[in-house]
Amino acid sequence: MNTPKPIITSYAQAPTRSVSAGGVTFAYRELGPEGGIPVVFFVHLAGTLDNWDPRIVDVIARERHVITFDQRGVGASSATVPRTIEEAADDAYTFVRALGLDRIDVFSFSMGAMIAQDLVLKHPELVRRLVLTGTGPRGGKDMDKVVLTTYLDVIRAAVRRTDPKEFLFFNRNETGKRAAKSFLARLQERTTDRDTDIALRAFNTQLFAIRRFGRAKPSDLSAITQPTLIANGDNDRMVPSTLSEDLHRRIAGSQLVIYPDSGHGGIFQYHEEFAPLAAAFLRA
Repeated sequence: MNTPKPIITSYAQAPTRSVSAGGVTFAYRELGPEGGIPVVFFVHLAGTLDNWDPRIVDVIARERHVITFDQRGVGASSATVPRTIEEAADDAYTFVRALGLDRIDVFSFSMGAMIAQDLVLKHPELVRRLVLTGTGPRGGKDMDKVVLTTYLDVIRAAVRRTDPKEFLFFNRNETGKRAAKSFLARLQERTTDRDTDIALRAFNTQLFAIRRFGRAKPSDLSAITQPTLIANGDNDRMVPSTLSEDLHRRIAGSQLVIYPDSGHGGIFQYHEEFAPLAAAFLRA
């Protein structure tokens, strides 16, 4: 009699796997119960498999099959980073189909949520439910300024010998500083089989892909009919919080949550409130 495989519900323990398609070997991790529609996580600028907050992933993985992946040219995935968000969405589709999936829910953050928008517009039949956090629409006002903001905060972090996410994701008041330290500590909970940091050239390529996205002609987001949850902090310096409100107006029937006294990483600062909310939304 075969013994059932134990269900992994801790992201820190999820093994790293790989799948090849379209000339690319994609690195990914999966956890949670198998079966049903999986939730695929789309990560942020410069993000690798190790940049997801386990306090959010683990909550969703208690009842859903969760898949995270490295985008092409990032972390343990092969090839070179795509120059546009549209190409990154095509890569995401290639990855999802390589796993044999024809229906998914999407959880996305920042640049990952820009990629998710393009994916759902091009392949609406693939996505059932959509979570867009810390992001804005193609051609959104001041979206292209993310390049300057990012470079300045990377320099600030280098001078202080700390992680740029302390500046990019969180407010610089006492509440934000505590939230940043806690978030960064959670990202270190995985101690084995950690991913490779993004290379500088790949980082720059992603950053300028975001600028192109910000300066491009707006997409027709009225075509998104999937149930959509949008969330952000009220003081997002990377992707201005007003762009989350813009998304909400453009996507009919979407839900919008704005967390007070928080920045780009508002969902991480408020993980105790947001994770159950996202899980309930994805469960519906």
